[in-house]
Amino acid sequence: MRIGRVTGALVSTQKHEKLDGAKLLLVQPIDADGHASGVTVLAVDAAQAGIGDTVLLVMEGRAAGQALRRRAAPVDTAIVGVIDSVTH
Repeated sequence: MRIGRVTGALVSTQKHEKLDGAKLLLVQPIDADGHASGVTVLAVDAAQAGIGDTVLLVMEGRAAGQALRRRAAPVDTAIVGVIDSVTH
């Protein structure tokens, strides 16, 4: 799992049937201090996140698909939680 910050949304009128009704968000992975760490990714939202939210990401295909409870969904990354705070 990784931490990220939602930076935008993507709208797609034509997509795989397993993604019908799914909210697609752009997420910048970040480190524990909130600094960008890697490239922006496209994630399916399973946690009702919004732009500006700090989120918990699952970035393994099978686990990401399972987080959505959609069998055989073509998903690499899913948002599985909205983070309230990080302490370290």
